[in-house]
Amino acid sequence: MCLLMAFCSAQAKDPTVVLDTFDDPTHWRVIASTQVSGSIRADNGALCLDYDFNGVSGYVGIQRDLDIDYTGNYRFDFKLRGESPDNDLQFKLIDASGDNVWWVNRPKYRFPVAWTPIRYKRRHIGKAWGPGADPQLRSSAKLEFTINNSSGGKGAVCFDALTFTALPEDRPLPEVASATATSARGEAERAIDGDADTAWRAGKGIQRLILDLGRDTEFGGLRFDWAEGAHASDYAVQVSDDGRRWRELRAVSGGNGGRDWIALPESEARHLAIELRDGLGVGYALNEVRVEPLAFAANANDFVASVAKDSPRGLFPRGFSGEQAYWTILGIDGGSEQGLIGEDGAIEVGKGGFSIEPFVIADGKLLRWADATMSQSLQDGYLPIPRVDWSHDAAQLRVTAFADGTPERSQLVARYVLRNPGTVVRDYTLALAVQPFQVNPPSQFLNTTGGVSRIEALAIDGAVVSVAGRERVYAERAPDAAFATTFDSGMAVSHLAAAAWPTATTVRDPTGLASGAMAYRMRLQPGESREIALTVPMTGAPGCEGDACSAEQRQHSVAERWRRTLDTVRIDVPAEGQPLVDTLRTALAHQLISRIGPRLQPGTRSYARSWIRDGAMIAEGLLRTGREDAVREYLDWYAPYQFDNGKVPCCVDDRGSDPVPENDSHGELIFAIADYARHTGDDAFLATMWPHVRGAFDYMETLSASERTDANRALDPAFYGMMPVSISHEGYSAKPMHSYWDNFWALRGYKDAAWIAQRLGKREDALRMAAARDRFRADLGASLRAATARHGIDYLPGAAELGDFDPTSTTIALAPGGEQAGLANSILPEDLLHNTFERYWREFEQRRDGKRQWKDYTPYEWRNVGAFVRLGWRERAWDAVEFFFDDRAPRGWNQWGEVVSRTPRKPFFLGDLPHAWVASDFMRSALDMFAYPREADDSLVLAAGVPARWLDGDGIAVDGLRTPQGRLGYTLRREPKRLVLRFAAGMRLPPGGAVLPWPLADAQPGRTRIDGKSAQWHDGELRIAAPAVEVSVELR
Repeated sequence: MCLLMAFCSAQAKDPTVVLDTFDDPTHWRVIASTQVSGSIRADNGALCLDYDFNGVSGYVGIQRDLDIDYTGNYRFDFKLRGESPDNDLQFKLIDASGDNVWWVNRPKYRFPVAWTPIRYKRRHIGKAWGPGADPQLRSSAKLEFTINNSSGGKGAVCFDALTFTALPEDRPLPEVASATATSARGEAERAIDGDADTAWRAGKGIQRLILDLGRDTEFGGLRFDWAEGAHASDYAVQVSDDGRRWRELRAVSGGNGGRDWIALPESEARHLAIELRDGLGVGYALNEVRVEPLAFAANANDFVASVAKDSPRGLFPRGFSGEQAYWTILGIDGGSEQGLIGEDGAIEVGKGGFSIEPFVIADGKLLRWADATMSQSLQDGYLPIPRVDWSHDAAQLRVTAFADGTPERSQLVARYVLRNPGTVVRDYTLALAVQPFQVNPPSQFLNTTGGVSRIEALAIDGAVVSVAGRERVYAERAPDAAFATTFDSGMAVSHLAAAAWPTATTVRDPTGLASGAMAYRMRLQPGESREIALTVPMTGAPGCEGDACSAEQRQHSVAERWRRTLDTVRIDVPAEGQPLVDTLRTALAHQLISRIGPRLQPGTRSYARSWIRDGAMIAEGLLRTGREDAVREYLDWYAPYQFDNGKVPCCVDDRGSDPVPENDSHGELIFAIADYARHTGDDAFLATMWPHVRGAFDYMETLSASERTDANRALDPAFYGMMPVSISHEGYSAKPMHSYWDNFWALRGYKDAAWIAQRLGKREDALRMAAARDRFRADLGASLRAATARHGIDYLPGAAELGDFDPTSTTIALAPGGEQAGLANSILPEDLLHNTFERYWREFEQRRDGKRQWKDYTPYEWRNVGAFVRLGWRERAWDAVEFFFDDRAPRGWNQWGEVVSRTPRKPFFLGDLPHAWVASDFMRSALDMFAYPREADDSLVLAAGVPARWLDGDGIAVDGLRTPQGRLGYTLRREPKRLVLRFAAGMRLPPGGAVLPWPLADAQPGRTRIDGKSAQWHDGELRIAAPAVEVSVELR
């Protein structure tokens, strides 16, 4: 491995090279995102970075040029100290192109006040992003230390003594070379012989077993198998490099024998000593000790997964047992905290929090989730009151959970109903285990890492469970028995299967894996059931008192509140369509629950941030379903985060405005403001938003001008006048592109800015903005033609550079973009638009019918249903609905994650579940089936996606669907000789009227009358120009 062209580590006597002593600050430069400040200074031979996030999100760091080639194993070392909030510490290596980045990311890093050595080995450094296909770091041209905002604020971080060391290649974990002991020395080898039937036996008192690994070895932990009745309850693990000087890595207290797992992450030594300090007073017998590799306990989740692999299925959650788990959300409308309930009935008390998991003991046998058949449902088929049912021959358990209260004082309520399904009397124990695990599984790694939720202090006092000294769970009555236990003493679930339980009810556990259980004993007659209820405060003071606060009464009250919220739009359809309508209402609930106060966001764990693109599209659905209040609150909250130069942040969270340039955001904010005004007529609010609209418009003009150059036209005509490259489209996160997603949104913003200016009577601004709109529209049309010609394609591309096929992204041009080919002023060539979605349909059919290989897809594809509706593909739209509905996860909870996998039980990252942006895509497309606004002729298109067979019998009915003209209500049914459309009284229509596409394939429209007056069909459509009561169409 050659470094800086002056050192070849393979031949060097000293494999360590000093890269920077930090004596000279001129090698380094400050890098910072928008409105974040930073400066460097020398400090006694070190280099310090002083920074201030100034109330916005983003990053700040120091970077220098440094060429390094990598051909073998290596490590970096440096010293660090700081006085800083717990922000992310990132160490980055950047290649010569500047596009490919490798890093070590330490989230929410606790900066040490004193100088502390930091070491990163090759295995710690991974590909962060970049278009390069090679994940291995082979060369870098820049080195960077970055502070990324996770807590905000300001601080100072100092660096010193950066070195690079060439290392031998990693070698497999060796067999233990030898074992010696202070007692029964001749038997010591029996502890490492791989034979569980042999044992090293030692007398009472302090004894030591010493293992020689033969060389310095990296390892991740130990596993002990003790002979029955002869285990050590207290012991320590010590390591040494030379066999003389020892340091203690881990002390075990209160061990319960059997198999012990000891996590020793990132450990390295040649010699290991196990010092046995106490036991049962009869001596010790160790059948086997095994040294585990680094992967055994690389992190807390890996360690628990290692333990779960050694344990019977069902003792640990699915996510630790190699199975993908599913869950749903628990919360109130606009709350600040949300819980989760898993498909097997475990309840997570809050973001990143511990869980309460049910177990049943029937006639002395422990029943776990793996022993029962599980099913999931929602109250009334759509209310956000989820239920899990366990079914077993010996017991049936129903777990129902919901959230109650206000944003200032909210609680989770869990109801557990245990039933005897048999024909004989049975004795049961319902055990509610407090587990150091989230319901959010370990496969979820983004922002909120799922899996372990540390419990270091646990106490159960009567009916109250306290975690970390804070009362967290209140049972409606005290359990018949309860206990708390440390990981070393055995997890709670392992004790439930035993005859005797621990007696402790308070424990402290430095491993963070304390657990406990509340046990309720009951004798049930055949068919008899009994209920236990818990309350978990999420915000504010705990619970309430009195009969009105019984779990049953609270569930009734919560259900009534949600019905009032979700039933404002009524859609009546045949039984085939009822799941669609139920899921519409559930999707609305999930979007409202996923909010943090006014903040619309796609999720509560992985995506607990507010992206304006998600917010704008969620807002559109909320406006159509009567939640104008939530949209106004959102805009009022988001708009002030706009940067001083008019740039609209891509997203906002507790850290402030995110500076990452994503050039869809400006148009999205303008659209959301305009859409709110169209639906509400609230010009006073619109006037308060005008500075934000004008600022975003002017910033788009600046961006467009930067690309409207002769040099750019010569480089690629498709770039001319467009928004600059960005990563707003996730497919271009490796390298920014000229994304048409950005440009369709920009056009939407240009159009709406001109509309807003005109509505507010700002004549000069309206003229200026309209001219810019027309210029940008022409440039965008020219760009699309240039890109398709350059790439030789017959469809609309996703990015100008790539000519890639991305129909789900292209849907934005139709809705909310309003650019429907074949209609007035559209920039979309009709043949290209048709080809785009015709190809999508062909590939969809192949996937659906098993003729096309696929690994996963994202349910953002719901947008294509709305596109099909606009293209007049009625039956195709419903075929797509049926396919996507099969992938609800789980089906009974009416939801989708961000990703659907073809192997749904193989662990994968699925985003948030439910994913509120996906829910909005579904909701908008589903509503489009019944009515959508058509911009080109300012009309309202009715029932364009409704399957023709739904019109038989009672047909369909829509009532309360919001449009910019007010509430929409209509019925549509097929009678024996005619098709009848009836409108609700007093309904208003847009200037272009209502449009009814002909829905029937087996009949043609005959004589048509609108309120008794003759009317004509044109190109398969009937235009109802003015409010009407009845439209009658004879069938022929």
